[in-house]
Amino acid sequence: MITQDNVLEILKTVIYPNFEKDIVSFGFVKNITLHEDKLGLLIDIPSNAQEVAQTLRDEIENRIEPLGIKNIHIDIKTPPKPTPKAPVSKNLAPQIKHFVMVSSGKGGVGKSTTSANIAIALAQQGKKVGLLDADVYGPNIPRMLGLNTSKPSVDPSGKRLIPLKAFGVEMMSMGILYDEGQSLIWRGPMLMRAIEQMLTDVIWSDLDILVIDMPPGTGDAQLSLAQSVPVSAGITVTTPQQVSLDDSARCLDMFVKLHIPIAGVIENMSGFICPGCGEEYDIFGKGTSQVLADKYNTKMIAQIPLEPKIRESGDSGKPIVFFDPSASSAKAYVSASISIIEFLRKVEEESLADNKNIQPTKDNSHLH
Repeated sequence: MITQDNVLEILKTVIYPNFEKDIVSFGFVKNITLHEDKLGLLIDIPSNAQEVAQTLRDEIENRIEPLGIKNIHIDIKTPPKPTPKAPVSKNLAPQIKHFVMVSSGKGGVGKSTTSANIAIALAQQGKKVGLLDADVYGPNIPRMLGLNTSKPSVDPSGKRLIPLKAFGVEMMSMGILYDEGQSLIWRGPMLMRAIEQMLTDVIWSDLDILVIDMPPGTGDAQLSLAQSVPVSAGITVTTPQQVSLDDSARCLDMFVKLHIPIAGVIENMSGFICPGCGEEYDIFGKGTSQVLADKYNTKMIAQIPLEPKIRESGDSGKPIVFFDPSASSAKAYVSASISIIEFLRKVEEESLADNKNIQPTKDNSHLH
């Protein structure tokens, strides 16, 4: 007659994979249930690797088989796989409440124009707003705000810069720190250091929102920023063509991997409004970004039409959302700003809820 001791002796011959001791000596055998020709085993191992569990299961079955037990159930418990945690960001500018990253998978989609008008629209909603032009290689924000010939002041210590102001928005850009038209030939580490300095060496006010106009793509600058400050929201700017959507998908995937909450997609050049007749034509298509937004569980927060006056306002330093608020594109920017404010409110609520769920550890030192 087969007994539990017989089974235990056989289990003593089963060596734990990659070690020299058997599973009984390790204390991994937690229970042996034997009833007639049925055997149940509970094995608790410290590895969550499926291949280790399968190797053990096969070895145990092979060793037990000669006993003639027809029905063997082996339950191997493994520890849960650790859930990936969001990377812990520094906060190089703690006086700023929310950081909003405006990014795009490719250049030429109107990201800087969008950043400038969104920042002004947010200020029009009563928020204290800053605009950081982190597109170091193509700093267009100063011209769009009419500040391309201005230079920032230095504080009394001579070490920190005071941001320029226009249309109710604080602004800093590499474009006002070197001569217009001068090229920057920098490697990645220099770019990352420049972005950090524009956060730490600039005297930003106590802002509600800092809108950050990122370089196109998904490279060093995006990673550096995500590690420098806690980004509250990511926005991707795209155009309706498929080639742009492909790049925008990479941008959204970057937000996911960097644990940046996605506030939405802005579809730029979404239809063309004829300045002569006012008719709208879908030159590049329209609404195609919705599929992309759905895929990443977000929404399209604005469709900005292609209007000649947008280009004219950017070139002349007179942002359309400020100088022509009745324009279709200006209304779209304002609508997007309202959506962003609502999204940031939800981010705040979720953060508060998470903090409430963290129970303080009791101090039991007096018991020792």
